[in-house]
Order: sequence, then structure tokens, then C-alpha cells
Amino acid sequence: MDNKLITVRKAVTDDVLVIQKITREAFQMYAECSGTIGIPPALKETAEDILSDIKTKEFLVAELDGVVVGSVRIEVMQDGTAYLSRFGVAVENQSQGIGRVLMDYVDNLMRDKQVSKLYLHTASKILSLVRFYYGRGFYIDSTSKERGYIRALLCKSYEEGSYKENKIYGLYAI
Repeated sequence: MDNKLITVRKAVTDDVLVIQKITREAFQMYAECSGTIGIPPALKETAEDILSDIKTKEFLVAELDGVVVGSVRIEVMQDGTAYLSRFGVAVENQSQGIGRVLMDYVDNLMRDKQVSKLYLHTASKILSLVRFYYGRGFYIDSTSKERGYIRALLCKSYEEGSYKENKIYGLYAI
């Protein structure tokens, strides 16, 4: 890949339709790979749902040379934890470092907001996703099958010393 510029910024109203397209592409692939039964909530999402999240959550987009190619949402809770959702990169732009750049931005944002732990769900069956999150310092907290497939709740700790421990054991790649 050429030296292309990847930037991250807060999502705005004008991003809604491209976010909806990226989310549908990414989560259609997720549903196929995970063996999801039924239609995942991400595929039922309306433009109004996205607009509401832009107003109420930390909602970030990644741009590649000025074109939105990825997005992620984070809800910061009152207890000092946060939940990451709808993380997706356009299918044609995957494996170009965009997800890594988005997650680096999320990490800095969580530290700035003094979040102690960040949680997310992913399909435990999709090895590439689990590896990606493990490489970013997440670990499996628990699993469930309430959506018809094995879904892992992952956690990343931002508490003092947690990175050092992960670096020692090679679980966190910089």
C-alpha cells in the first residue's frame, strides 16, 4: 500500500449514510463467519439510530485520504468503564492498519477519560478478530450463547500496571 494518510475524528451528521454502509458490510461478513442465527442488530440499524449514537456516544470515524472507511462507538458508563460497539472497517479497506489506528485513538481517548476498563463483544469463532483484540491488550472475560453463537465478552484494563503485565507475556503489541 502507498503511504496513505489515515486520520481519526469524531463522527458528524454528514457521515451517517457512509457509516451505515460500512456497518452493514462489516456485520454481514461477521454474521456469515460467526454462524449468527437471525439478523444481527447491527444489520437492522437505521440512519436515525446512527444519528442518535453520534449525539450520545463517543463516535469515531477513520478516514483514508479523506474518505470515511471505518467507525467505532464507545459508551462511557458512570462507573468508569466503557463499552465499545459497532467497530467496523469497509471490506475493501481491511488489513490496511485502519482498525489498529482506530483502536490506538480509542486507547488514548479512554485514558483521557480515565476509563478503568473497556469491554466489547465479538464472535469467539472468528479467530482473526480474537487475535486482533488480544494483540490490542484485551482478554476474554466470559462467553455466552444468547445470540445463537458463542460470543466472547472481552475486556481491556487501563489500570496502572496492566500494560506492563501484558507486554511481559507478549499479549499487547505496540
